[in-house]
Amino acid sequence: MTSDARDTAPTGNGVLVIIPTYQECENLARIVSRVRVAVPDAHILVADDNSPDGTGRLAEELADDDNHVHVLHRPEKQGLGAAYVAGFGWALDAGYEVIVEMDADGSHQPEQLPTLLAALATADVVLGSRWVAGGKVLNWPKSREILSRGGNAYVRFALGLSLRDGTGGYRAYRAKVLRSFDLTTVRSHGYCFQVDLALRSWQHGYRIVEVPITFVERELGVSKMSRSIVLEAFWRVTLWGFQRRTGQRGPAGRVRPPK
Repeated sequence: MTSDARDTAPTGNGVLVIIPTYQECENLARIVSRVRVAVPDAHILVADDNSPDGTGRLAEELADDDNHVHVLHRPEKQGLGAAYVAGFGWALDAGYEVIVEMDADGSHQPEQLPTLLAALATADVVLGSRWVAGGKVLNWPKSREILSRGGNAYVRFALGLSLRDGTGGYRAYRAKVLRSFDLTTVRSHGYCFQVDLALRSWQHGYRIVEVPITFVERELGVSKMSRSIVLEAFWRVTLWGFQRRTGQRGPAGRVRPPK
């Protein structure tokens, strides 16, 4: 499904940055402001899972003051994957050409967003990568780095993906990529959602590129990482790897044959 003709890199028009939130009242205004400065023409969708700390109300105030900011209120906390799927549906219905994933906690640097968008000139999906040359992580304990590097190594082994950072959550999609997926079949909740979407993109034949980013551990608020998120990623990747080796249907409804 990859087109032979390459689209030009987007300059900001038609770009929507989706920022899922749950208990991010301390970080939201700052990250929204930085996105607006980095790519002034881009729009922002805050997808809030009914945060009890008032994040949703703050998002509404930001939207009232800026017509580039929009809010999607969700009834309860249902996980990162569900929030993004809802946000993707909103973005596609609104006709945006490029959809960006970005965390609310400041770990993804909005100042690097122009680099991701520029890479779309020769790609369908761009992943901000911590583990390619030039990428780095700041303020992480060694245990988190080992977990991330090890998880990505397992993804490469199990799924045959050559990505260095398939679990990263800072990425940009051309709308045609997301339109080609049956998003109703997405069952991943935690960061395994990122592997799921990368795998679907690869299975559909889209061109994926990685660009280096600097990932900065949050300074405010509480991380959403948990044991259950790690376990979900492990068993789903293991299942998809088994499907790949046995020629069964994968998340995209089909699998590429093993190399």
